[in-house]
Amino acid sequence: MAKTYRTPAGVTFDVFNYVVLGLFAAAAILPFLYVIAGSFASDAELTKRAVFLIPETFTLNAYKFIFSTDTIVKSIGVSIYVTTIGTLVNLAFTVTMAYALAKRGLMGRNLVLNLVIFSMLFGGGMIPTYLVIRDLHLLDTYWALMLPGAINAFNLIIVKNFFQELPPELEEAARIDGCSEIGLLLRIVLPLSAPVLATFTLFYAVGHWNDFFSSLLYLNDPQKWPLQVLLRQIVLLSQAAAGDMNSMDPNFVKPPEQSIKMAVIVVGTVPILLVYPFLQKHFAKGVLLGSVKG
Repeated sequence: MAKTYRTPAGVTFDVFNYVVLGLFAAAAILPFLYVIAGSFASDAELTKRAVFLIPETFTLNAYKFIFSTDTIVKSIGVSIYVTTIGTLVNLAFTVTMAYALAKRGLMGRNLVLNLVIFSMLFGGGMIPTYLVIRDLHLLDTYWALMLPGAINAFNLIIVKNFFQELPPELEEAARIDGCSEIGLLLRIVLPLSAPVLATFTLFYAVGHWNDFFSSLLYLNDPQKWPLQVLLRQIVLLSQAAAGDMNSMDPNFVKPPEQSIKMAVIVVGTVPILLVYPFLQKHFAKGVLLGSVKG
């Protein structure tokens, strides 16, 4: 094998890229490491030290305050349920509609595509959406968090374009072998679409996990609140409790407000971060590598 010689300009360019990318990585990672460290620190240390990665005094008071009741565990289960089922609903609706719209001979295809694009520019608004959900008797149900956004128009168009780029020879060969339209989608199209499906699975899952405004609008029962809403309430209650109890009980130990906020960020962020390693490998894969021979 012939040796490859790198020019000084090429080496300089590589070093420059590594330095720039390293700075960007540090800018993204260091704030999160500071938040993790701050969640284990006291409020006094957070006030005294502007930035640190290792707390001087290690304390679990913030996490003890957050997990002082079993409600937080139930809310985590609710968030996992809504994220899992909601993402499956998103993928099912998006994939099936995108697959149909990818067929150029579909009757009314252009009209439907124009309506999809129209929905990207104009929306009904919060009040009409609330009225529709109320009239469908979805209030105080988890379906109110999943069905209104079952299809994201932008994601739909991307998946449709992806399906259109698949070689038609694959579909023709499958049909000759007697494969039905559903079998073609499940056995041929979806296995070749792993990278794009993994990407939008992550997008949909992160959207469901971080969503709290829909729960505030449509869920009146606090027992059904997902994690994000409950964590928001914990932050508000910690501030209110500190002010009320300080005036009533001089021996009351004030909950660490700043570290509670950071602990809330950690509890709300780490679970969804654990999903990334399982989907990351699909991002860089070649979509059609080896699918067509000759």
